[in-house]
Amino acid sequence: MTHYIGIDVSKNKLDIAWLKATDNLKFKTKVFKNDYSDYAALINWLIANITDDLSNIHITVEATGVYHENIAYYLFDKGLNVSIINPAYIKSYAASLGSRNKTDKKDSMLLARYTYSAKPKLWTPPPAEARHLKSLLSRLDALQEDLQRELNRLEKAQATDTAPIVK
Repeated sequence: MTHYIGIDVSKNKLDIAWLKATDNLKFKTKVFKNDYSDYAALINWLIANITDDLSNIHITVEATGVYHENIAYYLFDKGLNVSIINPAYIKSYAASLGSRNKTDKKDSMLLARYTYSAKPKLWTPPPAEARHLKSLLSRLDALQEDLQRELNRLEKAQATDTAPIVK
């Protein structure tokens, strides 16, 4: 039997919703810190409340900047089925249900319902080498932007009556 979990991810916390009963939409919810130090507590909660066979759990998280990445990798490494969903899909799904309330707890419940009804594609993380290359390229882009800003400032200083110490 597959168990459906939605996780609403923010910078500081994870709102968890387990869809306990699909016929009457009964949920069990819990909040954890979005910090590696609390991820084991999440796994322990899943085992204590749902099943010790983590391969029977399907978890869906929204792609929220970078804040979902650590928990997604952690859960995948622990053997859980993880889906990462574009927030636009969830927004459309919420609209189709007539859902207007927007709280972290409600969002996690919505994600659990979406997991049950849509059975989203499972996510497979990219290889470590690709993640490493991505982080290097991201840092290079940031440095190039910083350099361009400084060159623009220098050009402006040279074109105006600017104190030599600033130049």
